[in-house]
Amino acid sequence: MAKYTPPRQSKIGQIIDVLVLLILTVGALYIPLWMGLAGGAKVPAAFNPDATWESLGQNPAMVKQWEALGQYNAVVADPKDEALQAMITSRYDYWAFSTWELILMIVVVLGYFIIVVRLSGKEYKEVIAEKFGDGR
Repeated sequence: MAKYTPPRQSKIGQIIDVLVLLILTVGALYIPLWMGLAGGAKVPAAFNPDATWESLGQNPAMVKQWEALGQYNAVVADPKDEALQAMITSRYDYWAFSTWELILMIVVVLGYFIIVVRLSGKEYKEVIAEKFGDGR
């Protein structure tokens, strides 16, 4: 039996493959941000000028970690700071989601799965036919 030698891809074909994969990767990371689909909570809770760490749901360990961050030292890390409140209240809402976004994600994942299975099956059949002959 002859040893299988796969077909050679040209340099331009390799460059095009890399560019397509790069565009798809950047698109997969950027498009959800562009469409406003990233993150569970897109709107933080209303600003409360009388907020305390406890009213924001932070325990002493969390407060210490906020203060340990470089830009939030002990002087700046004040629960009455509007920007800090927005970051704290919008960051940890993991249960907020849209039904439309969920359906869209299911369609995208299933579509990708179907495309991969169909293309892989086609390539698999081509390799088998090339190796062993077309025995349909």
